[in-house]
Amino acid sequence: MMNQDFWMSCEKTAVLQGAFLLANRLYQPATLSSLKKEDWIKVGHPILQAVKEICGQERGGCQSSFHWKKKILIILWSKVVETESEEDMENGWRENPFFSLHNSLPEINRTVLFELLKLTGFSQIYAQLLLCVPPAHLSAELEKLVQHVTCDSTKEDVRVLLEVWWELWKGRWGSQEDSLDQVFAAMWTRLNNTPATSLSPQAAKRFKSDPDTPTPPPPTPDVVSMFVQALERMGEHLNTSELCCFALSNCLDSLYTSHLIDVAVVLPGEVTLPTLTRAVNIRKRHAGTEPFDLVQVIREAKRDLTAAHTPSRFKCCGVTLALTLQTMSHLTQAWDERELLKTADISDPGPWELRLKSSLARVLKSLEEKSMSDAIDEVERQALNDVKGTWSCLLESLPFPDTENSATEMAPIAMAIIDHRLEGFQDLTLLFVTDLSWAPSEEEWLSCLERNKNAFLQKDVVMKLVTTLIAKSQMDVVLEQCRKLKDIIVDIFSELPLAEKNTTLAEMLKYSRSGLQGSVPQAVTEGFSQELNMAFNCIIQGGATQSNLHSAVAAIARVAFQNPEATLRRCCHLAVVNLGAHSLLSKILQQLSSLRGGGTEDNVTGSLLCSCLQETATTKLSSAKEEDQFQHFLVALMQPSGSVEGWCFLPPEEVVCSFVLPHLASSGSSNISLELCLRLLQSALSLDPQNTSPHWVMNCSPFPLLYILCQLLNEASRCWQLTAEGAPGHLSMESKDLLVTVLTSLGRVVGREVASAPNTWSRALFWLYNKVEALDWTVRFHLKAVWGAHFKNEVPSSLLAVCELPEREWSGLELAQYGQGTGLLAWMECCALSDEVQDTMLASLALDQHRPSDVNMFSKGLLVAVTQTLPWCTVTEWGRLLKALRELLRSGRLHVPYSLEYVDFLPLLDLRAFSCDLRLSVLLLRVMQLLCGSSCADWLPTHGWDHVGRLYAFAIREAVDSLRGKLPLNPSDTPTSPKDLKDGPTSAGQEVLFVLSQLFCHVQHVQVMTPGGQSEALFLCALEILTHYEAVLMAHPGSSTDLESDNARHFFTTITDNLEDADMKAVLRQKISQLLSPG
Repeated sequence: MMNQDFWMSCEKTAVLQGAFLLANRLYQPATLSSLKKEDWIKVGHPILQAVKEICGQERGGCQSSFHWKKKILIILWSKVVETESEEDMENGWRENPFFSLHNSLPEINRTVLFELLKLTGFSQIYAQLLLCVPPAHLSAELEKLVQHVTCDSTKEDVRVLLEVWWELWKGRWGSQEDSLDQVFAAMWTRLNNTPATSLSPQAAKRFKSDPDTPTPPPPTPDVVSMFVQALERMGEHLNTSELCCFALSNCLDSLYTSHLIDVAVVLPGEVTLPTLTRAVNIRKRHAGTEPFDLVQVIREAKRDLTAAHTPSRFKCCGVTLALTLQTMSHLTQAWDERELLKTADISDPGPWELRLKSSLARVLKSLEEKSMSDAIDEVERQALNDVKGTWSCLLESLPFPDTENSATEMAPIAMAIIDHRLEGFQDLTLLFVTDLSWAPSEEEWLSCLERNKNAFLQKDVVMKLVTTLIAKSQMDVVLEQCRKLKDIIVDIFSELPLAEKNTTLAEMLKYSRSGLQGSVPQAVTEGFSQELNMAFNCIIQGGATQSNLHSAVAAIARVAFQNPEATLRRCCHLAVVNLGAHSLLSKILQQLSSLRGGGTEDNVTGSLLCSCLQETATTKLSSAKEEDQFQHFLVALMQPSGSVEGWCFLPPEEVVCSFVLPHLASSGSSNISLELCLRLLQSALSLDPQNTSPHWVMNCSPFPLLYILCQLLNEASRCWQLTAEGAPGHLSMESKDLLVTVLTSLGRVVGREVASAPNTWSRALFWLYNKVEALDWTVRFHLKAVWGAHFKNEVPSSLLAVCELPEREWSGLELAQYGQGTGLLAWMECCALSDEVQDTMLASLALDQHRPSDVNMFSKGLLVAVTQTLPWCTVTEWGRLLKALRELLRSGRLHVPYSLEYVDFLPLLDLRAFSCDLRLSVLLLRVMQLLCGSSCADWLPTHGWDHVGRLYAFAIREAVDSLRGKLPLNPSDTPTSPKDLKDGPTSAGQEVLFVLSQLFCHVQHVQVMTPGGQSEALFLCALEILTHYEAVLMAHPGSSTDLESDNARHFFTTITDNLEDADMKAVLRQKISQLLSPG
């Protein structure tokens, strides 16, 4: 291809060279460098013939012809400029790309260049190249053209001037320079940088400037005045109506864009399209036999329209508006007197008459607005009034009416603009889809939409198409057309940016929660179910990578646009039944923020999202795993996301109002479990509130919510009165810890709000206080954060008999169930409430340790209190009680003698380091003996005994963990108390083995005593003790002799044989035989 281009270039430049050599010979004895305008007729023929041959026979068509026209102008113009600049030969052959070509041509002057402009198309190209000239030289170059056309002017000279003028106003073709423009601009840059160039307008006054003084920018050439003055000098040669309309239009548009506007006037599509259609139709009628390129004609008409409404780069310098108006007014009057501004054919005006009428109307409107301004002086106002009168009369004298364009005429223009993405096509897309009569047939309209989908990527366009589809589907039209239009709309929506998709989805939800499916007949959206299934199947199988996330969001948005409600339902369902899918699906929904819901329906039924989630919660949650998935899904949706601080797809407030309040207050009729409600409430409260005030929970009826939670906690004491499966609306003991945590968290939040605005919440606070008075006294302690300093701590009066509590903070209650001798029971219950209350109870306990009878009585009373408290404790509360019991044992306030009922021989060991664990184990054994005795036999059902077994096993595991800390199995680990090993690891190992054997016996004793004797928690606890026993033997082999091991094995086996459950007994015996086998 390069060789072919080179040959073509050589062939054509040879033709051009030959033509100029012939013309130079014809002009002898003179040369073309001295050619005068009147002599062009003598030498121009060979040059014009060569140019026509080069540009007219080009195989590449119009674009290539245009390319060679520009090449010829650049070659000739650059040769003239470089000759005038007296470019140095040494620099020229190195830097000038035209050097060899210029030397092959004879010397020429500007007459040759300017006469060529009279050929079709050359004047416009000249103006385009003129825009590449630096501003400092543009005025000089233009002045030389004006001098040429105003000397011995002809009709063709006038046309060249007007065409160059208007082309300058229209600006560049396209937004970027082509390669020829860049070459031409580079020539000017190179010549400007040449030290000796005579090209500079200030060359004759050159002096050495101060390098510290910045060079002022070159003045903007007064192009408007130059052109207007040229018209004045060429007045007698403007002798046709067409030229005068052309000239006056240029004057008016130059006046408007240089004087009257500062910013571009943006025309809506409703104005632009009829204007372009009118211009194209007129040019088509006047084209005659010339080729008519619709796209090119539209492009030029659009350039004309844009130039007439855009501020010009050429501003009037030193010429006032008044003077400009006077000059243009005189020209108008002169041409009007010669009747050159009259239209020959009123019924068929030409392009220039049409342009003149538009320009007159536009300028007169602007002058009218300016005349009403206070910013002009009297001279300008007078000039305005005079010219307004002149031009108003002229406008009235243009008799041709404004023709109305039919949709049939505008449709081809609009489709051509859209098809070829011509300037301003975006403004026509909404107009194009607004009316069904745009095209002669529905097929053409749909075909244009289908082939130009990416041209209609606007929310308003999509929604207008939706409206059109709804209207068409309700009429008697072909079903296939509706389906095709639906597919086109969905495809266009799928290509919208994410932000536009969200706004479009929000608009769709205003139509219906079912989107397109809810607005058109079912036959139009046939196949949607399959598309919905496929979209979600691909997402679930594709995983949660970042690239997959983008495509997943696009896929869900596509189906959501067709039916938001069905999409959200499927999304919620899959989040529950597909393990781990909740994470990806929540990320997708957070990207599609508009799917939260909207429209009038939501004012009654809540957001669309919540409706779908509620449906899932009531119909799909059939297992604990699905409840967990559902909770994780809601938590993920509640996470803050998006660009707005604190925004989340599913607000915690909405979760509480939709999934907590209705179901907590439903009195057992809810389909959502009580535990799930509490977990959701806790999840919502645990989110960062983004420092908002008031807290969102204050919009969720916080005081009634607190009261409901208090009621649930109050009813927790009745849990053993229910069946093993529990009852609706009642909380299991396993979930009581969660309830307390939620109540405490909510109380802290509400308490902060009450403290910040006590007057606002005082009535609600007293309402809550009065309501909880009827509940168990321990419940009120969990509202301490809400009460603040408003109320005292109220406890049974019997507690005050065993504690020294300050009266300013504590007060007694006379409660029937807390009579004389129940103080320690109340004291134990307080210890279980919270760490803070427990510290107060331990510090205020009234016990004289110097009186053995008091200590002995206290210890017996505490044994009974623990027995009464244990079955109704949660694991957390039981952990607090164990902590309190250890503290009492260490401080000597609790006396628990250790009996050797499970020891055959007195061990010669130092067990002081383990005394707390041993005595606590004995205390718990005594508690279990009381609890399993006949007096308490009917306290608990079977599942109550299971709970007690779990609590007892929890306490024993804590003791085993304590032993692990005192004698690490890894020699490199540091023991908790190094002083415990002062006799060496062998002795410590013996002590630990002894303690473990005692714990094992206690556990087995309790297992045997427990009704049913089949507590799984106790069985597992016994196995753990044996496992640790084995680990100690392996880590410290010297801790037990073979004889001692054999005795221990026999002892453990004997104890285990008391178990009733044969399976448990067999497993334990096997474990005992393995860990104590000799060798």
